[in-house]
Amino acid sequence: MTETDALLTCPLCPHHCRLAPGQAGFCRARSNRDGRILPDNYGFLTSLALDPIEKKPLRRFHPGSQILSLGSWGCSLRCPFCQNASIAQAGPETARLRLDPEQLLALALEYREKAGSIGVPFTYNEPLVGYEYVRDCARLLKEHGLATVLVTNGFLCRKPWEALLPPVDAANIDLKGFTPEFYQWLQGDLETVKTHIRLAVEVGCHVEVTTLVIPGKNDGEEDMEKEARWLASLSPDLPLHISRYFPRWHLDLPPTPVETVYHLAALARKWLKYVYEGNC
Repeated sequence: MTETDALLTCPLCPHHCRLAPGQAGFCRARSNRDGRILPDNYGFLTSLALDPIEKKPLRRFHPGSQILSLGSWGCSLRCPFCQNASIAQAGPETARLRLDPEQLLALALEYREKAGSIGVPFTYNEPLVGYEYVRDCARLLKEHGLATVLVTNGFLCRKPWEALLPPVDAANIDLKGFTPEFYQWLQGDLETVKTHIRLAVEVGCHVEVTTLVIPGKNDGEEDMEKEARWLASLSPDLPLHISRYFPRWHLDLPPTPVETVYHLAALARKWLKYVYEGNC
C-alpha cells in the first residue's frame, strides 16, 4: 500500500475521521487528498455580507461597528435544530465565489475605507472546519489592523485551537447545553467546548457565549445555573446570550416561550454581569 492509498486520520476535531483517499470527513469540508488531509472549502464562500457587530452576536466588542461577514460550508456537529443547515450541513454545491486570503484582505480593506468595517468574522457555517483558511486570513488581517472574529461551536482539538488563537481578536462560542447527554444528541462533547472557551478567555481573546434554549432539551433551571456559575468562574464579565429557538431543519418542536428565555436570563444574572436575551 502506498502513502496515497492509506487511511489518514484528521487531527482537527475530536471526531478524528479515518479517511480513505478521496473520502470526505464528517464535516463534509475536509478530505484525504494526495496523501494529506486538506480543506476542500479553502477560500470558497457561500455567504458574504456587511453586518452590524451585534448580529454575530457580540454586544461588548466595538458596539455599533460594521463588520464584513463571510461563511463557507460544512460543520463538525449535527444539531437537529441547525439554523443554517442549507450551508452548514451542505457541501461544495453551495459555494458562490472564491477569495484567496490576499483577495479577502483587499476586500476587507475596501470595506474599512468605504463602510467603516472593523474586520472579518468567520461565521454562518462552522468556520473551523476550514481551519487553514481562517488561520491564513487571520494572520494577514492582523498585520493590517483588522479584527478577526470567530463565530464557532467550539468543537476543536486543543492543539490547533491554541495555535489559532494569537491573531484572533474576538469569538462568540456556542455553549449549546450543559450536560454530556445534550452534546451526545449533537454528536459532540461538552468538555471539549468548555476547554475551548476557557483557553480563549485565558489568552485574553474577547469571548462571548451563546446558548440557544430548546423546550424540554436544555431549558432546565438547574442546568442554566450550573452553566452561569461555570462561566462566572472564568470571568463574571463574560457576556452570555440566551437565545430563543425556532423550528429548523430536523426539529419541529414549538418555539421556546419568550418567558422561558427571560426567566433563564434572570437566573444567569445571579453570577454574570452581562446577560442578553436573543430572538425574542
